[in-house]
Amino acid sequence: MTELEGRGDAGTPRILLLYYSYTGQTAKVLDAAEEVFRKRGYQVDRAPISFTDPRYSEKFSRFPMRRVWPDFLSVLPAQTRKATGDIRTPDEVRTGDYDLVCIGSPTWWRTVNMPLRSFLMSHEARPLLDGKPFAVYVVCRRYWRENLTAVRKLAQKKGGRFVDSVHFTYPGGQLPSMLSLTSYLGSGEYKNRYLGVKLPPTNISDEQVEEARRFTARLADKVFGKQ
Repeated sequence: MTELEGRGDAGTPRILLLYYSYTGQTAKVLDAAEEVFRKRGYQVDRAPISFTDPRYSEKFSRFPMRRVWPDFLSVLPAQTRKATGDIRTPDEVRTGDYDLVCIGSPTWWRTVNMPLRSFLMSHEARPLLDGKPFAVYVVCRRYWRENLTAVRKLAQKKGGRFVDSVHFTYPGGQLPSMLSLTSYLGSGEYKNRYLGVKLPPTNISDEQVEEARRFTARLADKVFGKQ
């Protein structure tokens, strides 16, 4: 029996896409997930988190970054401490009763990004997640496991029931992928070389978008039953 079999006349499944996305890559993955859910006739709401902390909001309010390395590094000490910060969330996290919550989390400095961590550690998270199944979509350059583990533990502490996860990483080794990402953050454009180093492509590929669709279809089957 699937997790929600026997719902009978309970109505159409309701899905919430909860995420933070600075460059739009996590949003792109969840666009694909939303497409799959809507084709099945499910109701889908989105809850993008806004990063309003005055220490960082000005830096993260524009893209590309004005001073990429200082801006990029500005959150490193807080990320290392696993600190929280000021955020703003839409009404959907407070007014909806959802059958599944899909959490989209880009990796910041080897772990879950501060905006999402701040929400998952807030009082708002428990009413949303308590007793509800959730899945995690991780988008990152390299370090997906630490991010996924942190999101899963934080959501479970709020009563959520982990269902499944998927991760998407960018190609290239440690230094080339870092330079590729920071080049993109600073220019908003893809470049073949940066600081004399040949760069791999960065960000979510078309194939990864298709992978997101396939994963979401399997997730829907697992939670709501096959159509």
